[in-house]
Amino acid sequence: MKKEMLEFHAEFCKIFTHPKRLEILDLLIKEELTADELAAKLSLSKTSVYQHLRLMRVLRILKIRRNGTELHYMFVNNKIARAYRLMQHTLVQVPKGSVGTAKEAVAAMKGKVT
Repeated sequence: MKKEMLEFHAEFCKIFTHPKRLEILDLLIKEELTADELAAKLSLSKTSVYQHLRLMRVLRILKIRRNGTELHYMFVNNKIARAYRLMQHTLVQVPKGSVGTAKEAVAAMKGKVT
């Protein structure tokens, strides 16, 4: 792969490293929502939600649909949503004996011992 594509790939995958963005994606897989609806469902400030949504739009994960003055957010395409779900299903199936609990695995990746 060209260096540019590898760099884009790395930046694109960073979207999936923030728990709040993952929560947003979980909701948007089910239905398109406005930033206000997302903020209410996640108990986040609108500012925080807008920052996450902006990043996901810049990286072409999400797009908007205008309805009057409201902006409804949704996945750009179903392949991204399917890839996200595939990763979730794969992580659930990781053998427990190889990494311990999810909390222990996260701590190990951060260099912490529990």
